[in-house]
Amino acid sequence: MISNLKKSTMQHRLKYINYTALLALGLLFITSSCKKDKAYSVPVASDKLQNEAIKRTLGPNIVGQYIEFAYAMAILPSKGKLVSCVAEASIAGAAGTYMDNKSYFTKSNGADTGVVVGSLSVTSKGTTTVTYSKDTSAATLRYFYQIPEEARGKTVTIKFTATSSNGESISTTMGPYTVAKMDMKLNMTVTDSNLMYISITDTAVYSAAGAAANAAKIDLVFLYRNVTTSAFNYALVSPAADPQYLPGVTLPAGVNRTNKMLKTFNMQDHNLAPGLQYGGIYVDDLDFQKLDLTGNPNYAINLKAEAGVWVETADGKYRAYVFINSVTAPKAATPTTPAVPFAIAVISMKRYAL
Repeated sequence: MISNLKKSTMQHRLKYINYTALLALGLLFITSSCKKDKAYSVPVASDKLQNEAIKRTLGPNIVGQYIEFAYAMAILPSKGKLVSCVAEASIAGAAGTYMDNKSYFTKSNGADTGVVVGSLSVTSKGTTTVTYSKDTSAATLRYFYQIPEEARGKTVTIKFTATSSNGESISTTMGPYTVAKMDMKLNMTVTDSNLMYISITDTAVYSAAGAAANAAKIDLVFLYRNVTTSAFNYALVSPAADPQYLPGVTLPAGVNRTNKMLKTFNMQDHNLAPGLQYGGIYVDDLDFQKLDLTGNPNYAINLKAEAGVWVETADGKYRAYVFINSVTAPKAATPTTPAVPFAIAVISMKRYAL
């Protein structure tokens, strides 16, 4: 632990962070030009307090998720040391909003390493503050803004401010960032034995009894059929679809909605499947706004893991993208593994209110 290090070791490490951060900030503020008649010279670090911020997270900004920032600040050691760091959000973040009190640097092996340089952050309304407890003149802190419900469909800005012991203060503002209207639900387990009824309205999965009690909200039925006459396999089907797409299914009373649907592959949304290393694929509000399912069927069969289904509910209130994270087919027991008596799938969903 950092608290167990000898004082000299701590000072050496902090100096390393200080000078590394100063160099990084110096480079950020250099405007270079390629002139052959001028010899290159090492830039001189500014004697003023400096700062720079970057947004680390990618993709749409979704309520309940985090927007992460890295905020670097530095002053020459001969001029002073850092006193505090403040992040001020134009819309107060949700309860999970905080600023890390560690300054991060990258080791030679590429690993991010943090050193405690301040007190735990304190958040009051839209303002989050870290007060420095170590003698340091440069640091890079990470700020995590948890998007609140109040920001849905609006824009938010974050103002970062650093203060040094010589009385200097410097600020930079990030944004504005648009917060998506859509919401998201991850890792819902469905089975073709009982937990097979899916509600887009509730972003929930129901048993037969639950479906009967919420019949007007059931949009999809999950099932698996290994048939020889067609490629059926895993399927998401509207309750009102032709019975041939619901073989062996007895629907609970009142479960009779229909939907327009479109299955798709190679749409591994990074929010819905964060463990998959697919970069740059995100379903956002604009995708739902432009979606046109006119004339599409009310079923999607022959699905597999990492497939997706676009859905528009019959009442026109919602559009959704349902992603299949994983599937498990029924199988008999072996000497080393238990039986799987019914098909299981894990699904995730993005939903957009029209």
